[in-house]
Amino acid sequence: MVDPHSGVEEPPDDTVQTEVDEFDSLVGIVADGVVGAAGGLVGTALMTVVLLIAESIGAFDRSSFAALTELIGLGGVVPPVLFGYLLFLAGGMITWPLLFASLMAYLPGDRPPATGVVFGSVLWTGFAPAFYAGQTGLALVLYGVLTLVAHWAYGFGVGIVFEYLATRPETLV
Repeated sequence: MVDPHSGVEEPPDDTVQTEVDEFDSLVGIVADGVVGAAGGLVGTALMTVVLLIAESIGAFDRSSFAALTELIGLGGVVPPVLFGYLLFLAGGMITWPLLFASLMAYLPGDRPPATGVVFGSVLWTGFAPAFYAGQTGLALVLYGVLTLVAHWAYGFGVGIVFEYLATRPETLV
């Protein structure tokens, strides 16, 4: 860049480029993955608490997780509910945080926790029909409300961890 007063070209600011290089390296990518996994773990833990509360009042059935095990054909091989929950946890720690990181800038919300709540609401639209276990009447209403609250808790958890741990500089993309 040329200094307008002296007409002499100044050297570029290397600190910005060094910060970008640091996060474009393998270490930076792995660090971002750890942030996402940590956010997903916190979010899934919060969500699990709400789902357990929903189960205690008859609005959710944890055997719904067995459908995930059946979906990949391991129903008779492994404990279906436990393995289904572990698949659910893996999705909550890997798949959804990656999608959240990709879409965060495009979703409404002034901070990542608020954006996470919006993201959780979107995820709920797929969860609600997929994990429905035949509830009717008040149990169905509670199922809808409590699974939505669970997804808000998930999104908030992911967002708060992203906000707390993310040190990635603004990118040009």
